[in-house]
Amino acid sequence: MQKASSQFTPKLISRLAEGYGLDDLRADALAGLTVAIVALPLSMAIAIASGVGPERGLYTAIVGGFLVSMLGGSRYQIGGPAGAFIVLVSACVGQIGLDGLILATMLSGGMLALLGVLRAGTLVRYIPQAVTLGFSAGIAMIIFVSQIKDLGGITLAQDAPAVADKLALLWAARGTISPAALALSGAVIGAIVLLRRVAPRAPSLLIAVAAASLAAAALHLPVQTIYDRFGDLPRTPLAPALPMMSAAGLAAALPWALQFTLLGAIESLLSAMVADTMTLRQHRPNAELIAQGVANIGSALFGGFCVTGTIARTATNVRAGARSPVAGMLHALFVLLFLLLAAPIAGYIPLAALAGVLAVVAWNMAEKGEIWHVMQHNRPQAAVILLTFLVVVLQDLSLGILAGCALQVVVHLWAKKP
Repeated sequence: MQKASSQFTPKLISRLAEGYGLDDLRADALAGLTVAIVALPLSMAIAIASGVGPERGLYTAIVGGFLVSMLGGSRYQIGGPAGAFIVLVSACVGQIGLDGLILATMLSGGMLALLGVLRAGTLVRYIPQAVTLGFSAGIAMIIFVSQIKDLGGITLAQDAPAVADKLALLWAARGTISPAALALSGAVIGAIVLLRRVAPRAPSLLIAVAAASLAAAALHLPVQTIYDRFGDLPRTPLAPALPMMSAAGLAAALPWALQFTLLGAIESLLSAMVADTMTLRQHRPNAELIAQGVANIGSALFGGFCVTGTIARTATNVRAGARSPVAGMLHALFVLLFLLLAAPIAGYIPLAALAGVLAVVAWNMAEKGEIWHVMQHNRPQAAVILLTFLVVVLQDLSLGILAGCALQVVVHLWAKKP
């Protein structure tokens, strides 16, 4: 049982108090570089899919990632933009614009920090596994559908937020599919899958995207690039600035902030629990929530958006041999170094290549093995997964969680019935 005071102590302080030497710094630097290589294409891809410029993803990884590691309750947590937020962020931007998104991110940061102060971090552990499985699968489906346009280089006259409407529009525009974009995205997916099998330690995402960018440029493929859609990326981070605030703006941003807070708390603490499982250590959930809150406020101040703990990058950090939160802080600094020195190179990246990256992310996000096992052996829990999945895909993320938890209560009470 943790002492009350230690619940809020950042793991960085605890780790440094144990002693930190040059060997530890070398290990953390290598792990941080490894994670940064993964985070670079992923952060830009998530930002683009979320309806904002790729530089916003880098700002989020730099500021949010640094603060999550410096203040967080996990030794290994890596913070940054997450695929799980794509649906909410894109909908938020579509409704209240970029300024509204930044304001909602800042409000969410305050809410997350307050949850940590109120010691609500342990509550996430009580969310049923079936609900998290259905929730993750639903988000994965939405992410994949959102990438079909760029995967095939499809031209759409308009877009639609609802999955069913989006699929109908894509089908109607199927005649505009670009063979070059489709081949390039397929090659990226194939390269990532192959590299993960034959060279699991290689930075498969970066290698695949870099190879696709070189091939597109050398062969003069008619595919849209980051530069075509967004122009040159800024070579320096934005100066910190408060978002525009008004009573109307706060009222419009508040519902989005509540959803960001719910999803951010769940995603970050699940990621920390994954790190615990891999390392046989225990994170401090309340310190983690406070760090996530501060990180979201910091990200918003520098023009970024929602920050959360990222499961894939956190797992990569552990496997790369990280020894302390310094690895996560260095990962953020490496991303900053890329922005300062190599931002123009990113303009050559084809959007089809980044769509291929997110297609792989979506496939991996859905825990197919566990879902199939539950479907075969536990029909009541399978119903919880299915309901959560359907409500998330067809209605709303938060409503999906509530519906799944409500059905889980019914299932539990039914099982207790004499």
